[in-house]
Amino acid sequence: MSEPATPATAGTQSQLKTLAVRITEDLRAQLDVIAQLTGRSATEEIRLALEHWIETMKSDPAVLTKAEKVRAEIEREAQTRQKAIAAIFSDEGTPKGKAPSTRSTSPAKAASS
Repeated sequence: MSEPATPATAGTQSQLKTLAVRITEDLRAQLDVIAQLTGRSATEEIRLALEHWIETMKSDPAVLTKAEKVRAEIEREAQTRQKAIAAIFSDEGTPKGKAPSTRSTSPAKAASS
């Protein structure tokens, strides 16, 4: 059963994913009342609340500081991996006159050579 597109999801190209969340009976009852009052589904109310919470977190200085540290670590790791790949596939490690073997040639083309 799919839900109709709403302003929050209309025009988005990303696939919706299911998220199971355990909540208390009291919280669920409150959610159901709010959904009834707004005319939206409980799922839509949760989605809207999460979108609002994420927007709030985007401007939280503590979260921004942690995000910068994580981004810097990701970039350091990416540079390390790029250097490793370059070292593996650089010309320095191959004997003179012999190119590193590649598998880009099709078997039919190799057989006709």
